[in-house]
Amino acid sequence: MYAIIDIAGAQFKVAQNDKIDAPKLAGEVGATVELEKVILLAGENGEVKVGKPYVDGVKVQATILGHGQDKKVQIFKKIRREGYTLFKGHRQQHTTLKIDAIVG
Repeated sequence: MYAIIDIAGAQFKVAQNDKIDAPKLAGEVGATVELEKVILLAGENGEVKVGKPYVDGVKVQATILGHGQDKKVQIFKKIRREGYTLFKGHRQQHTTLKIDAIVG
């Protein structure tokens, strides 16, 4: 059984006991989070439920394992023959989740 869920505009294919790095969520480490935006649910017998836009009555329960940052994305701008260069970096924050159960 697996589900496709929407977390802050990003879609993830999850099954029980999976670990994913999702965009930053509010909550303490060890807290339980219920994710209700389930786009697709596939059962063990091959049955598939597709939501319009979300499947009703289905939730994904997850535990927050930690918060962190992704690798640095480097931003470089240059205007030729002007002596202008700009070099910046950005690290996006994320939350590591462990999928406990798909309920529904």
